[in-house]
Amino acid sequence: MMLRNAFTKWLWDARRSVLVWALAVAVVGGVYAAFWPTIDNPNIQEALESYPEGLLDALNYNDMSTPAGYLTASVYGLLVAVLLLVYAVSAGTRTIAGDEEAGTLDLIIAHPVSRTRLALQRFAAFLATVVIITVVFWLVMLALIAPAGLDGISAGQFAAMHLHLALFTAFFGALAFAVGAGTGSRPLALGVGAAVGVIGYFASGIIPQVEGLEWVENLSPFNWLIGSDPLRNGVDLGDSLLMAGLVAVLVAAGIRAFDRRDIAV
Repeated sequence: MMLRNAFTKWLWDARRSVLVWALAVAVVGGVYAAFWPTIDNPNIQEALESYPEGLLDALNYNDMSTPAGYLTASVYGLLVAVLLLVYAVSAGTRTIAGDEEAGTLDLIIAHPVSRTRLALQRFAAFLATVVIITVVFWLVMLALIAPAGLDGISAGQFAAMHLHLALFTAFFGALAFAVGAGTGSRPLALGVGAAVGVIGYFASGIIPQVEGLEWVENLSPFNWLIGSDPLRNGVDLGDSLLMAGLVAVLVAAGIRAFDRRDIAV
């Protein structure tokens, strides 16, 4: 069964870690969302307004006076985004490079299963875990609308935000997958994924503060995630298609390289 269906095998092996990540994202995101009534008071708002404008721009704290603005800045644009970035890079690396580093990949591909099929099924299994985690978090946020006073945000707007979140996670997973599948190096895949994540975060708020570098923000995955404000405006077709397209390109490139190279023994 393992060699005939790498999709279900990978999901089964990852079941505990996916459960832990789903709970972690739901708890962290839910707890910080529940802080909204604390933030929504005149003293906190007055303190935030006293911060330098450049600092507020760098932290995406320009609008902390509404539930959508607060959640976008503190939950989706920072805490949950970073958690899912870490998950995506680690899981995306593990799809191919993890087995190769452990010395078991050569045994798997020695059986009657093509490299392309193996890689596609494993990445599809990773995508399934992304859907599971983001849907669980979406349900938690829906349950918090009334208790946390998240007025004005509908289930559809939360769904739009979570679609962006799933595509953001898929992008980093595809990046780690491509590097790991193409090189067989788990440390390199982890390093590239982490580096792009860190640079992307700085590019979304800090680097654009430098005169003449405002355009850098458009290259940041964090900007693709929250720049169009999905909690207010719904799904942004441009950002969504960009992330989906990059996922497809990275996966195709990774599989092509994986199919052509020698496997480390």
